[in-house]
Amino acid sequence: MELQQQSVEAAPPQSVVDPRTFRRVLGHFATGVTVITTAYEGQVHGMTANAFMSVSLDPPLVLVSIDNRTRMREWLERSRRYAVNILSSEQEAVAQHFAGRPQKNLALSFLWKAELPLLEKALAHLLCQVKEVHPAGDHTLYIGLVEALEAHEGLPLLFYSGNFRCLEVQIHDPWIW
Repeated sequence: MELQQQSVEAAPPQSVVDPRTFRRVLGHFATGVTVITTAYEGQVHGMTANAFMSVSLDPPLVLVSIDNRTRMREWLERSRRYAVNILSSEQEAVAQHFAGRPQKNLALSFLWKAELPLLEKALAHLLCQVKEVHPAGDHTLYIGLVEALEAHEGLPLLFYSGNFRCLEVQIHDPWIW
């Protein structure tokens, strides 16, 4: 009598962590604030994101994590390029606007480089070409090859514990003198 081997698909691991608690706890990790922008067929789209990080120096790679329910995911699938705009402490209204909270009397202006829209007055810009896409739960990770970048002086906008914050400058910080 021959035994047949049956394959049993393992159920995905279940977590006992409450999503709201998870979000609250991870909110204790202070991050910078970015707006990811892209353009497709002449239209601009952007979204606020703090789930951004560098991945590699050689080649220069960065990663942005995008919620699968957002329109930005669809835009990135089409355009295959994005810009990371690292916001200054003076750009909280810009962050709010691109987070889905329209700001009255906010005048947005873009600089265009290599067919990507960049936010004026951002601390830094990175222009990226999507090189890899990785599904990750309810988000998708977009790894981008940095094609160009620039930085400007100023203080960053931060996000901590569900609120926007500014960097506190210490008297002993040598660069302010």
